[in-house]
Amino acid sequence: MEKQIPRMKELIVILSEAGKAYYQESREIMSNFEYDKLYDELVALEKESGVVLSGSPTQKVGYEVLSELPKEAHPSAMLSLDKTKDVAALQEWLGEQEGLLSWKLDGLTIVLTYEGGELSKAVTRGNGEIGEVITNNARMFDNIPLKIAFDGTLVLRGEAVIKYSDFNKMNEEIEDVDAKYKNPRNLCSGSVRQLNNQITAERHVNFEAFALVSADGVDFHNSRSWQFAWLQELGFDVVEHQKVTRETLPEKVAYFAEAIGSYDVPSDGLVLTFEDIAYGESLGRTAKFPRNSIAFKWADEIRETKLRYIEWSPSRTGLINPVAVFEPVELEGSTVSRASVHNLSILESLALGEGDTITVYKANMIIPQIADNLTRSGVSHVPETCPVCGGATAVSQVNDVKALYCTNPDCQAKKIKGFTLLVSRDALNIDGLSEATLEKFIGAGFIKEYSDMFHLDRYKEEITQMEGFGEKSYENLIQSVKTASFTTLPRVIYGLGIAGIGLANAKMLCRAFGYDLEKMRHADEESLVAVDGIGKVLADAWIQYFGNEENNRLVDNLMAELTIEVQESQEGAAIFEGMTFVITGSVEHFANRKELQEVIEARGGKAAGSVSAKTTYLINNDVASNSSKNKKARELGIPILSEEDFLKLLEQE
Repeated sequence: MEKQIPRMKELIVILSEAGKAYYQESREIMSNFEYDKLYDELVALEKESGVVLSGSPTQKVGYEVLSELPKEAHPSAMLSLDKTKDVAALQEWLGEQEGLLSWKLDGLTIVLTYEGGELSKAVTRGNGEIGEVITNNARMFDNIPLKIAFDGTLVLRGEAVIKYSDFNKMNEEIEDVDAKYKNPRNLCSGSVRQLNNQITAERHVNFEAFALVSADGVDFHNSRSWQFAWLQELGFDVVEHQKVTRETLPEKVAYFAEAIGSYDVPSDGLVLTFEDIAYGESLGRTAKFPRNSIAFKWADEIRETKLRYIEWSPSRTGLINPVAVFEPVELEGSTVSRASVHNLSILESLALGEGDTITVYKANMIIPQIADNLTRSGVSHVPETCPVCGGATAVSQVNDVKALYCTNPDCQAKKIKGFTLLVSRDALNIDGLSEATLEKFIGAGFIKEYSDMFHLDRYKEEITQMEGFGEKSYENLIQSVKTASFTTLPRVIYGLGIAGIGLANAKMLCRAFGYDLEKMRHADEESLVAVDGIGKVLADAWIQYFGNEENNRLVDNLMAELTIEVQESQEGAAIFEGMTFVITGSVEHFANRKELQEVIEARGGKAAGSVSAKTTYLINNDVASNSSKNKKARELGIPILSEEDFLKLLEQE
């Protein structure tokens, strides 16, 4: 007891601080692996000592509500789930009962209430007792039915999530490495708990139902799976689930384990629930956990290896990230030898030194991470000069997180990252100029500014002698550069890497200013913020960029090498201004759906991935089908167009 209590107090402080950062501030100060390890240690100490101290996170659920959103008490407490990492323990828990095994989604839990067939209320889980009312924001989710074919009172729970595909797309449009969103869960939490629901709408939040609380007068035959099927019929997306018994549990867990690598929705484990509703509810609850469900956390495959060295990787913004390079090990079916350490604070907390014995794993079976440092020799060297340009480095500390930066504004690494963006697929799309190749060319002095990429023929002899290059690869590169010289203005604007200006914003700006670069570069704040999607921060970044004489010189030299495709005049071209289209199914009159999307965007419209109350038209050649998108469009009264119908709209130009 003498040693247990002080350690318990220490753990409570550490875990509470981590929980506050994660739930209230949508940031992470430790990995899930480290949190779970410390949490399990605290649980063991409490069980061993028979003492539970006030403020223990083992007695709390969720975050404390601190925002300005309205608050509301839940009719009954929303509890977290007990958990295990052992499949045998799952089997023992299930016993002879039948169960439903589903994903444990990693987002923000929401309670929806429908009255008279309409969404009347949406409340976050909050601290389990009191949540935040986010009804207006929930109406902006991509896939929540606003009206359903059920007139009674319906209450259900589900997870608000942002899919990896949408998350990655949003991050691709943010060129500042430091400004990129850290993970879908944090972005989702911030998006759902906004005071301005326009921001929620722009973040593509989805809702997946995982529990039906009550539905007036409906007989569900004492079956959870029956409830899920009924919710699906009403138009809800329901978490993927499988029926299981004690005997089939291992193979079903293996099924989900194999699927997680390509699963688009963030998940941090599985949930097992009794199929028999009455039986599950008869078991009651503990102070913190219901007894009708249990969570299964992936038992991380951990391997021991030796740290070879820390590689310092500079970015376009000057941030120098530490990367652990270790002796290769097999993890979750693939060989890994590197793991990001993220920042200087984490490097120091792990006391990482060359030759240390470390353990590594894949977070959620995907991303290599360091679990622990067993020898902890200590950080022996933090570079005082940039490994690329030799310029001085500096340590910056923000919110208790230390990071290393290169202070040289002309750092070659910053140029490399800038060139990498300009040659990327959505910009000039120069095939053959990878980041590694750019690094070689810039280091050799072939490329000093953007326009130099179009004169690589001056260095044919040197390039063909380089490792990895021969006559054929050189010719392919030169042809790719020639092809890239015929492009569009939005692609160029996006490729310049102006902070916050992604491809979508670049298109909006070009349309607003009639594809006139001179007008665009001399635009003032008032005219910029008048453009849809451009706020003061982006306008300031734009003005600052074109207020720099050197930037203008570089852009002028680049434009001299390009042939810009003439865009249609804005008169009559913006016929889809303010409209949102969803495209589904195969297309016949266009090469692919991407081409159809570009036609819509060129005329002022937007293309979304799923049907919502904001959708203007759904385009589907199979107009009469009963697909989920068609059904949802009919529920919301949204017209469904075939390509022929769409082409008739185009004729109105």
